[in-house]
Amino acid sequence: MRYEILGEPLPVVQCYLANGEGMITESGAMSWMTPNMKMETVGGGLGKMFGRMFTKESMFQNRYTAQGGEGMIAFASSFPGSIRAFQISPGREMVVQKSGFLASEMGVELSVFFQKKVGAGFFGGEGFIMQKLSGNGIAFVEIDGHAVEYSLAAGQSMIVDTGYVAAMSASCQMDIQMVSGVKNAVFGGEGLFNTVVTGPGLLILQSMPVYNVAASIRPFIPTGN
Repeated sequence: MRYEILGEPLPVVQCYLANGEGMITESGAMSWMTPNMKMETVGGGLGKMFGRMFTKESMFQNRYTAQGGEGMIAFASSFPGSIRAFQISPGREMVVQKSGFLASEMGVELSVFFQKKVGAGFFGGEGFIMQKLSGNGIAFVEIDGHAVEYSLAAGQSMIVDTGYVAAMSASCQMDIQMVSGVKNAVFGGEGLFNTVVTGPGLLILQSMPVYNVAASIRPFIPTGN
């Protein structure tokens, strides 16, 4: 498979598949394609289907296969930001934010990722239920706004406000940390909890989480009487 990512901050990834090559994507993610791309909707078993439902993805996935020669298929981002390509392999698994998965080669497996510490789920926003990408192949992930990368050494941590974690190596650990001091927690305007990501591994942060944008414009949206 060949690919090119075009058009930031409203990017699209165009994938060129040889005859017989295929890709998987979430339902409704395809933007355009050549006529020789065959689509098949698959579930992959009840466990995986319900797992995708918990990460706010469709319970079904679409499989696209090039037939009769090279085919092209494109997947556009749903929000201003960037699209990143990750080479997934054993030992190089990635964990990404809910709804971050865009598309991948057939060898990549998408599963639900639960943090071991339940507190990260109740207070850390993105910490409890994320998506894990494993197997073999290239996976494309959506990132909201500008992506900033950090390579964390073993034991090295980064404190992150809720929603800014876009992706991290599966070797990283995520936990929550309460803001110290009653005055800071009540009047600091940063919430009661922060997310703490500890290496080793790659950490990718996003500058414009879609949930934060929605919260910012909500007060300006007229409500019906």
